[in-house]
Amino acid sequence: MVLDELRCEYLVNPQGIDSAHPRLQWTVKSDTRGWMQAAYQILVASSEDLLAKGQADLWDSGKVVSDRSIQIEYGGQSLTSRQRCCWKVKVWPVSAGKEDVSPSPWSAPAHWSMGLLEPGDWRGQWIGNEESVTAARMLRQEFDVTKRVVRATVYFSGLGLSELYLNGRKVGDHVLSPALSEYPKRVYYVTHDVTAQIKRGRNALGAWLGNGRCTPRAEWLQRFGFPKLQLQLEVDYADGLRDTLVSDATWKLTTAGPILANDEYDGEQYDARKEMPGWAEPGFADSAWQPAQVVAGPGGTLSAEMIEPSRVTETLKPISVNEISPGVFIFDMGQNMVGWCRLAVRGPAGSEVTLRHAERLKSDGSLDVANLRTAKATDIYTLKGKGREIHEPRFTYHGFRYVEVKGFPGRPTLASIEGCVVHNDMAVAGAFVCSHPTINRIYRNIVWGVSGNYHGIPTDCPQRDERHGWLGDRAAESKGESYLFNLAALYAKWTRDMADSQRENGSIPDVCPTSYQPQFCFDDVTWPATAIIIPGALLDQYGDRALIARQYPSLVRWIDHMRGYIADGLMPQDKFGDWCVPPGNPGTAPAVMATCYFYHCLKLMTRYATLLGKPDDAQRFAALAEQLKSAMNEKLYHRDQGFYDHGSQTSCLLPLAFDLVPAQERPRVFGHLAKEITESTQGHVGMGLVGGQWLNRVLTDGGRPDIAFRLATNTTYPSLGYMAERGATTIWELWNGDTAGPEMNSDNHVMLVGDLVIWLYECLAGIRADPAEPGFKHILMQPHPVGDLKFVRASHRSPYGLIRSEWRREGDKFKWQISVPPNTTATVSIPARDPASLRVDGKPFERVPGVTFLGREADRVVLKVAAGNYRFTVR
Repeated sequence: MVLDELRCEYLVNPQGIDSAHPRLQWTVKSDTRGWMQAAYQILVASSEDLLAKGQADLWDSGKVVSDRSIQIEYGGQSLTSRQRCCWKVKVWPVSAGKEDVSPSPWSAPAHWSMGLLEPGDWRGQWIGNEESVTAARMLRQEFDVTKRVVRATVYFSGLGLSELYLNGRKVGDHVLSPALSEYPKRVYYVTHDVTAQIKRGRNALGAWLGNGRCTPRAEWLQRFGFPKLQLQLEVDYADGLRDTLVSDATWKLTTAGPILANDEYDGEQYDARKEMPGWAEPGFADSAWQPAQVVAGPGGTLSAEMIEPSRVTETLKPISVNEISPGVFIFDMGQNMVGWCRLAVRGPAGSEVTLRHAERLKSDGSLDVANLRTAKATDIYTLKGKGREIHEPRFTYHGFRYVEVKGFPGRPTLASIEGCVVHNDMAVAGAFVCSHPTINRIYRNIVWGVSGNYHGIPTDCPQRDERHGWLGDRAAESKGESYLFNLAALYAKWTRDMADSQRENGSIPDVCPTSYQPQFCFDDVTWPATAIIIPGALLDQYGDRALIARQYPSLVRWIDHMRGYIADGLMPQDKFGDWCVPPGNPGTAPAVMATCYFYHCLKLMTRYATLLGKPDDAQRFAALAEQLKSAMNEKLYHRDQGFYDHGSQTSCLLPLAFDLVPAQERPRVFGHLAKEITESTQGHVGMGLVGGQWLNRVLTDGGRPDIAFRLATNTTYPSLGYMAERGATTIWELWNGDTAGPEMNSDNHVMLVGDLVIWLYECLAGIRADPAEPGFKHILMQPHPVGDLKFVRASHRSPYGLIRSEWRREGDKFKWQISVPPNTTATVSIPARDPASLRVDGKPFERVPGVTFLGREADRVVLKVAAGNYRFTVR
């Protein structure tokens, strides 16, 4: 068999580089149909020279008979802090049903470095100053390098937000760093190789500290003290010795720099006249600076930040600028975006340019900031008066489409500002387009909204005085997001935030990390259930069993705490209901919501316990789930009418989604749901964010994908298409966002997306992971050519490689092309009533290598296919 490429990767760990057992993976590129791995061998060495010689002084796995190529746990010698590990892999393929005698060539080498594994590895102190000031803190320290450097590594955490400079140049390209966490439990540090920035002789480090979630100006937010820094720079010399520079009281600090004020919600004020050229270079005169204070740390364990950092990922040019009154200019970015503006300006020193941001305009063309609540979303730049000046803020971000510019010297042009798009810089994981323009517009709006709300956690909104990690918004929706971006690391980090935020009694707050003062900890079920749901999605999509093991103790504590609320066989604990139901539609009773969700959690916990080899736990979770199911059907189901409680859409949808409905009653309950949608709400949604996270899949599984298609293509109220028709370029918080009051009316929320993205990929395109072989090791491919769709083109980059599904209807023909990655298989379900009407690569399927007939299901032919590219044609 031909192997075109074997690429090895260090797989981001839930524990990060602090883990003694990193996980490894590799992907295979091959055009050979049916390529499968029979065995592998991994070599890990302490240097590339040793690895090149085949001397695996850290780990030689030997030949391992296995077809796994993801989530492979390192099994070699105990790793130590700072250790550099180089590795490569070779594989033995399967050929003609048997293991090939000849292995592949070794992959190109890859490497990872360990972090600081023990608390005692940190020799520095937390430094800052305990003053309540709005200005950013600036810190600096100089040091000497007298010998040849072979490696220099800096580890640092600057809270709330920080940027580090070495010899006048910024270290790395991260912004808004580090990620938010539950500071009393965990604080994230970042690591950079700065070898190239170190020089022989005198050197200087400089750090900016922004407020972030430290010293927030809103009294209802948690207080986490003042900004502070812990840093350790280790310089390794060619002679084997090491110098270590740490944060301590010998550093200098000032708050007299150009950032006069900074706040995540209110914006940043910058006076360029107060800049200090050379402040992060050696020789700067810092006699006016004060000594840094050694301060109390935030309390949490220092952990490596193993998520993709926030970066400026692209820039947008404004599409128009209008002067609405003398000296007041409104720029339209053409897209509701998240980030900030880069200002280009010339003018006299002391000129003050104010940029105010908003998602909407009033009827007179001026900014509408009512939905920002108390967030000022205003950046102010004071010119130094020295030619063309370029500026962008450091320690704030805004959600906006429109920018009001005041005080600009002269008349600004479209080139005077550009929008810097900022979010966690995760790899794009999928692409989707179809023949229906409304679906394509909605998909684009979802991508912009989802990405704009990645800021160390999945936030609820980016513009007003909130921006928190509301658990319920992302419960099942997170799985859909995995088709858009590779979110494995970010969501693994967020589940850790949930465990860190958990109270001693097992209660999990509805917002994690905890932001509100006091904690939003209501002991409801539906929102904290996200802590159980998301690990299952990461298991299915990425094959991440280690995350299940890590989170399991926390999840058991929550289950055991919440089961104490069960009364009369039902779970009554629900705080928010089916949040944001379209006005005029009935809500759903707390007992229905909470019982359904707690049942679903128990079924997931049964799966997790079984996976982890805990049969006693699995048995007790399953038994309690059956008790809830029995009580639900006895006390809340109206057999005479065929629905639960008062028959709202969500009260029928959830029991169907979670398999609570007795088999003989499913047609009646589903029929009632379908009737409610088609008649009571005239083909529109009548549910909020909770029901919406299961809606389209339940309709499709019940045989009515046509209803899901109508919901997806509606352009009348209430629908996502209606939002797009009204000019939305992201997703609104409210179905009636164009008419509702401003108090809770964000233009960039993703909670109403529901399971639409899952439906687009799994049902329309037909790309789904098999839970029995997670991580897309086995793929379930079943497209639904529904409505008047003419074509669908979709792809998803799974852990094993790119999966592709492209189908088209041409007259009486259905044509479908798929790509199944090497080392995987797929079950394909093809719309074809008669197997004789099916051709694969132009031939009867019986004559095509790698294709096995599995049977017929209703109007479909089901085949199992090996890895490779296939063309199916049905007449």
